Formats: sequence, C-alpha cells, structure tokens
Amino acid sequence: MDLHQIAAKMDEHQQLGKEMTKITNDYPELSVEEAYEIQKLSIDRYLDRNDPMVGWKMGLTSKAKQVSMNVDEPIYGRLTDSMELRDPVLHVGELIHPKVEPEFAFVINKELQGADLRPRDVWEATEGVYLALEVIDSRYENFKFTLPDVIADNASSTKFILGTQVYAPSQTAWNKVKTTMLKNGEEVQSGYGSAVLDHPVHSVRELAKMISRENLSIKPGMIVLVGAVTEAVSVEAGDTLEVIYEGLDTLTLEMKE
Repeated sequence: MDLHQIAAKMDEHQQLGKEMTKITNDYPELSVEEAYEIQKLSIDRYLDRNDPMVGWKMGLTSKAKQVSMNVDEPIYGRLTDSMELRDPVLHVGELIHPKVEPEFAFVINKELQGADLRPRDVWEATEGVYLALEVIDSRYENFKFTLPDVIADNASSTKFILGTQVYAPSQTAWNKVKTTMLKNGEEVQSGYGSAVLDHPVHSVRELAKMISRENLSIKPGMIVLVGAVTEAVSVEAGDTLEVIYEGLDTLTLEMKE
C-alpha cells in the first residue's frame, strides 16, 4: 500500500470534484493512523500549490454520530486558504454531492498544544468566535465510507464561510445558541451548540489533544471549525439557505451552478 500514491489520487478527485470508490475497497486493512497520514500527504500537495493551511475542522462531534460510526472520539481535517468562500455563493457544479452545516469558528491567537488543556486555556487563547457554515462533500460514491476512508478524505472538507461579525468569546453561552436552517424558506434543521461535545469549547480541547499525538499544535492565527450544530442539508443549484443563530445573526448562502 503506497500512501503517497493514494494521497495523489485523493487530491486529484478533490480538485476535480470527481467521485471515487472507497479506499478500503482496495485496502480493507487501512488503519486510522494511515488514513491521517494520507490526509496530511494530500494537504501537503495543497501547500505545494501555494495554498496555505489556515486551520482545522472537527467532525463526528455529535455523540450520536460517534455511536453510529462505533468510535469514542471525533475526527479532524485540515483547512486551506482556497477552501474559504469570500462571498456567500457556492458553485455546486464544481462539487459532487454538497451538504451544508452550521458551525462556530474559533480564531486562536495563542498556541494550544497537549492533552491536558482546560476550558479556560482555550478561552484565554481565543481571540474571537465567528458564526460559520461548512460545506462538506465526500469524494466517495453515494456519500458512503468507513472511518479510515473519511479521515483520508480530509473529513469531507470542501468549503467554508465565516460571518462578517466577530463575537467576544466570553459574551455568549455558545452551548445554548439555537440554530435554525431554512432551505428555500422552509425550516429543515434546528439544534443547539450543546450538540458539539456538550459545549463547543470541548471540541477545541479535543482537537489539541488529538493532534498532539503527532506533535502538532493549533497555531496562532488559525481557525477551528468546531463541528456541526445540526445535521447537514443537501443543496443544489437554485437553492438558498438561511441559517438563523438566535440572538446573534443570520447567515445566507446561495447555490449557483
């Protein structure tokens, strides 16, 4: 099993928006550790194209999703500059089967590292919190995969957008923020920040713990998408999503071909 070769194939499909069969169809023995190495190698190819890494994303931060995947911790992926949308428009023709989910984005201004961080360590290192939308788009056929497959696919990372307003971390009870998603004016999902590991701050702590196994850290200036507040919603050209963060703001995303 050549991890560099698999990473090159994964990168090609990510860039072309072209679906592929699961890696585990050919390599059923693929481990989680090998999958994270494939992820890293594929993102190294982004860096080689002068597309710098700007942060991290967390996945499987819902306890129910962890149970469904038979895991006891989340997964993480890497974010690069080209993944951030500058305008609230998503060109779905470049993607395979895109889905959108509401998130919070923590902006870190002090290095976070290690397995023993406390919530206050995260708060002290958080410059601000943005409302965010993440677009996920598994490269695998029918959006079906095993745990190593999705990790190798950079946790289905595709695009994300941040709101224009930054919020002081201490001024909002982020676990109590209600989020409602409207698709073409009709409510399709709702949930609370507590869906993210009971409180979004725990997601940042968990990320620092997990990447510390590879002697990595959350660097100053990086963004952390902490995980979905609701289930993801499928979108196609012509759709409009409005996401209401109760008491805070509303984010809108328009889908075009």
